[in-house]
Amino acid sequence: MKYIIYARKSTEDENHQVLSIESQLAELREFAAKEKLEIVGPTFIETKTAKEPGRTKFAEILKQIEQSRADGILSWHPDRLARNSIDGGKIIHMVDRGLIKSLKFPTFWFEPTPQGLFMLQIAFGQSKYYVDNLRENVMRGMRQKIRNGVWPLWAPLGYLNNPTTRGTDVNEKKMTLVKKMFKVYATGNYTLKEMSEWSKKVGLKSNLGNNISPGQVQTTLQNIFYIGLMKYKGEVFEGKHKPLISKKLFDRVQEVLKERGKPQKIKHNFAFLRLMKCPCSAAITAEKKIKPSGREYIYYRCTKKKGPCLEKHFLREEALIEQIKTHLQKVSLSSQDTEKVLAELGKDELKAKEQTKIIVQNLKQELTEIEIKLEKLLDVYLAEVISTEEYTARKQKILTRKLELQEKIRDFEQKGLSWLEPAREFVLKLNYAEKLRRSENYQEMKTFLKNIGSNHILQNQKLIFSFKTPFNFAAEPRSGEAESLTYPKVWTQRDSNPRPQQCECCALPTEL
Repeated sequence: MKYIIYARKSTEDENHQVLSIESQLAELREFAAKEKLEIVGPTFIETKTAKEPGRTKFAEILKQIEQSRADGILSWHPDRLARNSIDGGKIIHMVDRGLIKSLKFPTFWFEPTPQGLFMLQIAFGQSKYYVDNLRENVMRGMRQKIRNGVWPLWAPLGYLNNPTTRGTDVNEKKMTLVKKMFKVYATGNYTLKEMSEWSKKVGLKSNLGNNISPGQVQTTLQNIFYIGLMKYKGEVFEGKHKPLISKKLFDRVQEVLKERGKPQKIKHNFAFLRLMKCPCSAAITAEKKIKPSGREYIYYRCTKKKGPCLEKHFLREEALIEQIKTHLQKVSLSSQDTEKVLAELGKDELKAKEQTKIIVQNLKQELTEIEIKLEKLLDVYLAEVISTEEYTARKQKILTRKLELQEKIRDFEQKGLSWLEPAREFVLKLNYAEKLRRSENYQEMKTFLKNIGSNHILQNQKLIFSFKTPFNFAAEPRSGEAESLTYPKVWTQRDSNPRPQQCECCALPTEL
């Protein structure tokens, strides 16, 4: 009777279980010599798990037996042949048909009899049970890790798996670049493909050393892991790892992802494309016209892709630029007035410190109440009063609020008066508007307008839009004493919270 030797290990890693193959082959050859078994053909060695069907070497062995090149298989144990019901069933079926006349194992007795087939089925069943039980043990361990605030899978970009602590550490080499990726995309000036190219340019690669694709950029920008939370099997958990970015920046990035959708292709480099829409909701396009004199003009008009449109007029780019500069004038602040406002902010800082202490106390009180809510919610869930879906939704909402409170407390305790820096930044942006108004940098004009305003409409040859907070306060008409602006109105009408209304725009274009 002719036998084929088959040896298998459970991993394709060359540095793991290497001796397993060598020891199997040594034992099998010694067993064959002792039992005087005739070995034919090449020795088949496979480095692939048997918990799923699809092994090429195993399939080749069965093919050779069907072609009568061999009568049986010599292997260390039945679990080397199969750990799944499909492969195990194939072997038993071939024994029933008489194709496999014998199976030899140094560690297991088998004869092609009803009793032998029954024992073989039990061996295959035990092998499958071992795999299934091992998987369940691994999954249970992963669930416990996630409950403890430890990420159980591969670390996201910007982090590293710590083999000693089994936790997730910040990758110091990539941390700064990942933060920069969020900040750059938050400006709204780049597509996912451009961010992929940006990552390649600055040398940011995946944890496996590959270039980052646009899809990977999007996955990274949407991952709540970077703000200290973890999403596992649809449920959100608090993580013990160090957050890389603030929730405010993360939320801004999500807004940009939602606004941009699929990136639009721009055929021509017209300065103010993608800034305005028509009242009919269609996009505004631009085209270049050449007069008989040879002079070129750029006009902006409705694309009319949403159906009939009442807007029949074209707007020359020169006229549009004048309107834009008029809008910039509304939120401009001279250098002299800028110095005065900054001086007033310095004086007001001392008064606000006392108010800050009260706010921190209130935030900590609310944080304590949040912890109590989480405990009560868990008790209600364990008592089966609410469903798993309702528990998950409520928990995510409470954890999100908890994260916001913790971030606010950190801002106040670590950064002092967190409103002061945004206030100064806002004043500098007003001064930047003045400088931009006097320049010819149209690309930055467009970016600045998009950041300080929303719903830009071109109607009756007029650019109309709404100023975002706090630029809407600065854009209000001033008369009398207010004509000499020395202190922005947005901070003269304070409530109990000493921080100003947060500016929704990004950093100054010159800082990007």
